[in-house]
Amino acid sequence: MSALLEVRGLSKRFGGLTAVRELDFDVRAGEILGVIGPNGAGKTTTFNVVAGAYRADAGEIRFAGESIAGLPPHRIAARGVMRTFQDNVLVGAHTRFRRRLWSIVLGGAREEETRQRERAQELVQFVGLGDALAADVTTLSFGQGRLLEIARALAGEPRLILLDEPAAGLTPAECTRLADIIRGIAARGIAVLLIEHDMHFLLPLAHRVVVLNFGAKIADGLPDEVRAHPAVMDAYLGAHAARH
Repeated sequence: MSALLEVRGLSKRFGGLTAVRELDFDVRAGEILGVIGPNGAGKTTTFNVVAGAYRADAGEIRFAGESIAGLPPHRIAARGVMRTFQDNVLVGAHTRFRRRLWSIVLGGAREEETRQRERAQELVQFVGLGDALAADVTTLSFGQGRLLEIARALAGEPRLILLDEPAAGLTPAECTRLADIIRGIAARGIAVLLIEHDMHFLLPLAHRVVVLNFGAKIADGLPDEVRAHPAVMDAYLGAHAARH
């Protein structure tokens, strides 16, 4: 199966600091690709370059066979690459439905608006927030807010969803529920690029794993292969074990 997202030679510098150095990786449709590494490894920078928040200094990013390098975030989102934000789930529909957002929220009479509202309700159910469907978002717990972020991103009908440390701050029970949701997303044929610091959450979940350290890729493979890689143990697993 050909890659949906192709990243080749990606580099990003901030002044004299190289945050990402000549990075290569692919993500296929329906695949969960995990990106791990210690703090400062370049994970979130990679995420932000792919999403268009930062412009790469070198390299190529191709999505569905077309270059998206240098495009602004809204144009990348319109092509089917969505990331998570804290917001009302209906807002995500703006990449597919170009009317005023208030008309979607209020539920106008047009048939397409009704479909968008039904889609939003289905996604809220999908992430396990059906009981809170009528709740004000300000009343949601931290964990529920994370799930709503995912529902909002899915409302844009993505082909690739970018999740940046979605398990941070969640309880073990919430992490279990989140992992099930991410598997469900992949089962729908949506590619998932999952950046995570917690390897205990990521390794059982990801189909493949890329490991970064000081901005460079030091390993790339199946979770068990990565877990046993000497460079990973030295750079990441060993440091993690020392803290525990």
